[in-house]
Amino acid sequence: MKKRVLKRGWFSATISYTYLSILGILAAFPLVWIILSAFKSKGEITAYPTRFFPKVFSLEYFDIVLNQLKFTGNIVNSIVIAGATTLIALTISALAAYGIVRFFPRFGKALTRVLITTYMFPPILLAVPYSILMGSLGLVNTRIGLIIMYLSFSVPYAIWLLVGFFKTVPIGIEEAARVDGANKFVVFYKIVLPIVAPGIVAVAIYTFINAWNEFLYALIMTNSRELMTVSVALKSLEGQEVLDWGTMMAASTMVVLPSVIFFMLIQKKIAGGLAAGSVK
Repeated sequence: MKKRVLKRGWFSATISYTYLSILGILAAFPLVWIILSAFKSKGEITAYPTRFFPKVFSLEYFDIVLNQLKFTGNIVNSIVIAGATTLIALTISALAAYGIVRFFPRFGKALTRVLITTYMFPPILLAVPYSILMGSLGLVNTRIGLIIMYLSFSVPYAIWLLVGFFKTVPIGIEEAARVDGANKFVVFYKIVLPIVAPGIVAVAIYTFINAWNEFLYALIMTNSRELMTVSVALKSLEGQEVLDWGTMMAASTMVVLPSVIFFMLIQKKIAGGLAAGSVK
């Protein structure tokens, strides 16, 4: 019986891993194709028959993107906007979630439900109200305007997620630290935050990736080339009279590859943080 169970288990595991491997290859193929095409020389992308690997690895397209199209400035814009959004969202959501759990537990349940209902509205529905509001404040075509808009979407979800983590922190640990002479801020910063570190990491990555990839509001709120984010600058390449696919591939690689590498490095913390938050 044991041998039969082992054989069945081995066979089902082999089928499962084979199926998942095929899906993984299919999912990764477009990204690999984009990256390899970015390193091909001019004329090689449109050549027939099309080669998967480049004959000679060339950085010509990257030189065009960085030096002629000034794509570096767009990358800096996205880094500044996404980084500032992440830091501010982490600060606000951590303090708010901790305050809800420790000081307003009953009110916090209703508040977190109200916060998460903000995701019922599609982004396009709020485009006109946001545009009118930012125009009246004089924040159109500014980095600050985009940061404020991204915070309005990131903070509610971040608070809702972190509330589940802060609920798992035993109150006895905080009381022991207070007895030893630590004030409320020290308890929060040195005792509580390290315990909920997986949730902090999950929120940081979620906020950063969303701000980095966001396109709709960045397109609406920016009308100058100097303030475009990478997503809008990449889309603007399609508006050229003659679309250079090599340039498009190089720009796409510069936009996608950093976030992919960053996600691969910390995917365990993200999965662990989200799973823990959903259970807790």
